[in-house]
Amino acid sequence: MKFTRLQTRLVVLFAGLFCLAMLLTGAVVYMEISKNAARTVRSELQTSGIVFDRLWEMRSSQLRDSANLLARDFGFREAVATRDEATVRSALDNLRNRLDLHLAFIVGMDGAITGLDTPIDADRATALWTALDSQENAAGVIAIADQPYQAISAPIMSPTLSGWVVFATRLDAAEMRRLEKLSSIPLQATVVQRNGDGAWAPVRGEKAFADAAGLHRFIDAALGRADGSARELQTINGRAIALAKPLADLGGGEHSALLLRYPLARALAPYQPILVAVVLVGLIGVAMVIGGSWLLARGVTRPIIALDAAAQRLRHGADVSVPVETNDEIGRLAGTFNAMATEIRTRERTITHLALHDSESGLPNRVALRNFAEASLRENAGGVTFVAALGVDRFHQVRSAIGYTLANTLVREIGDRLGRRHASTRVARLATSVLGFVFEASDTEDAQRFAAALQADLDQPIRLNGDSVDASVTIGLAAHEAGKTTESIIDRASIALDQARAGRRKIAVFDAEAYGDPTSNLSLTSDMMGAIASGGLSIHLQPKFDLRRGAVTGAEALLRWRDPRRGMVPPDLFIGMAEETGHIRPLTDWVLAQAIRTQAMLREDGHDLAIAVNISGRLMNDQDFAERAIDMVRSARARICFEITETAVIDNPDVALRLIDLYAAAGISISIDDYGSGLSSLAYLKQIRADELKIDKAFVLSLAQSHRDALLVKSTIDLAHSLGLKVTAEGVESAEALAVLQTMGCDLAQGYFIGRPMPVGDFIHFMRNAGARAQRA
Repeated sequence: MKFTRLQTRLVVLFAGLFCLAMLLTGAVVYMEISKNAARTVRSELQTSGIVFDRLWEMRSSQLRDSANLLARDFGFREAVATRDEATVRSALDNLRNRLDLHLAFIVGMDGAITGLDTPIDADRATALWTALDSQENAAGVIAIADQPYQAISAPIMSPTLSGWVVFATRLDAAEMRRLEKLSSIPLQATVVQRNGDGAWAPVRGEKAFADAAGLHRFIDAALGRADGSARELQTINGRAIALAKPLADLGGGEHSALLLRYPLARALAPYQPILVAVVLVGLIGVAMVIGGSWLLARGVTRPIIALDAAAQRLRHGADVSVPVETNDEIGRLAGTFNAMATEIRTRERTITHLALHDSESGLPNRVALRNFAEASLRENAGGVTFVAALGVDRFHQVRSAIGYTLANTLVREIGDRLGRRHASTRVARLATSVLGFVFEASDTEDAQRFAAALQADLDQPIRLNGDSVDASVTIGLAAHEAGKTTESIIDRASIALDQARAGRRKIAVFDAEAYGDPTSNLSLTSDMMGAIASGGLSIHLQPKFDLRRGAVTGAEALLRWRDPRRGMVPPDLFIGMAEETGHIRPLTDWVLAQAIRTQAMLREDGHDLAIAVNISGRLMNDQDFAERAIDMVRSARARICFEITETAVIDNPDVALRLIDLYAAAGISISIDDYGSGLSSLAYLKQIRADELKIDKAFVLSLAQSHRDALLVKSTIDLAHSLGLKVTAEGVESAEALAVLQTMGCDLAQGYFIGRPMPVGDFIHFMRNAGARAQRA
């Protein structure tokens, strides 16, 4: 049995130990009482055996005297000598009645028996005569008709031996009862005889033995011991102390024995009250031990149970303590538990604070902002819950100027200022330079007005260590929508901040349409790489028209992807994704290989054109790509032009300029793409070993209408020519723009007016009809 309660286990343990001790005590007491009783009974049996011996001797002496007296009587001897049977019988009967004898008879010299009414078989008669003849005054046990008798004999001399007179007393149950009465203890006396099978059996008139075999073994063993001591006898009726004394036969031998028995249970009967008292004392002691153990266990386990209950509540975060009632181990344990609970509460508060606050600024963190938003949604009184992401402008430059410590102080001061001036807002730090806060507004316009007022308050100098630091912020807003989590609202606010900065606005609301569906682009890169192997990618060629020669002298290879699920995927989407994920290298390798193969096809068709391939700025620092690209171009003897943006050189100009020199030395033309749209630098323009400069289409599209754009384009053409560069104008979509470019001295034109990007097969067909198209131009 398994006990789950300590109190029960203690009670069972103490009660069990006490019961075990009482059982051992009872067993020892019982064993000692049994030993003492057995010792007493054994002594009594020995005494009874001695008494029996003395009685046997007295009876034998008495019978012998009477027999001798009769044998010496003259008249009796004469009657025996004259064979006067009537006189002999009369004398024997008279003496038997007077001496209370059971048998009195005469055995003649010829073996004839006179005076015995009970028949005796011939073998026994012969054995009797032999015993009388061989022994003087023979005495012992004689069996007549299976009944044992104590017998003595006396010779009849008249004057010579003429026979023997035999007196016998029956050894029956009545005789044994008289013997039992002479003992101080109520023993059981029985005369046993060997039967025809050699086994011991009680005499006639006695009950048969229930365990004859066991008794037989005991008597044989007892008669075989020289000391004749009493021994313990185990029968099927129980334990007993027994003594077996041999009874010599009249003719010698031991075919009879006296068995004295005394049941041990009867010997223990006087001690029964003592044993009952021991049992009662033990039961009372067990009850007292159980009661005392229960009280003790309750005293021990009650504070432990209280500690367990407190520990359970502590596990669920409750503020608990237990009373210290004693100065023992339990009391010290309770005190230690209270100290531990206090430490745990302190650590939990510390951990909770760390989990909900930014370690650098001490402001609440993103998790806390999420909790703020959830609380605002629960407490909303009818307005719309908004999350704002407030970004500190030029934070990295400011941090570089004032250091990390003061930069964190700056962020904290902005958050504190926001909290002081607009107590209803709940501020948290989302990123290094981004704060977030939650507020309520009636609609989007109201939220924008609130954000504008907030921005005006925050766009004020902040004093740090006595110095004034200018701080400006940009704010992105996101409203809660049904079905959206608070985490997604925070993400949208951060995205709105990025959208505001990208659009050079100070405040922006999350634009889901502009953001698109980013989840559909999660597998875009793997699908794109699979499209390379499956043929889903292709290149389109857009012609480049030579204004001086009036013919198409080149083309730009543009990558296109038709996905089975998405349809045509915009190049800006998957190329930008390839740059972010590091897959732009294999993508560019594939485009370059296709451009080389396409140029060979065009050459076979009679059109020796230079093919331009766009090279990502991520590859302008890749030495391995440069070496592979040069090997591919050289082995194919292809006319390839690499179009790069000026900004691609800015990140690592030394490496980029060295690779450009390698390309140029290998015969690969270099074209500066999208000139004028980025951070154009005359310094880098001077250092880049380029062959061509492409004017961004933003200046060409309104060339015929804008005098300013025309002036910028003309000055750029003149600048490029002065540096020895050819000029290609992108975005030529009208004859007027083409005519203006020709008058300005532009070298090449590219745009929808010349030709849209088209598959290779269509481009070959276009080139075959280029003459007619040139004439129309």
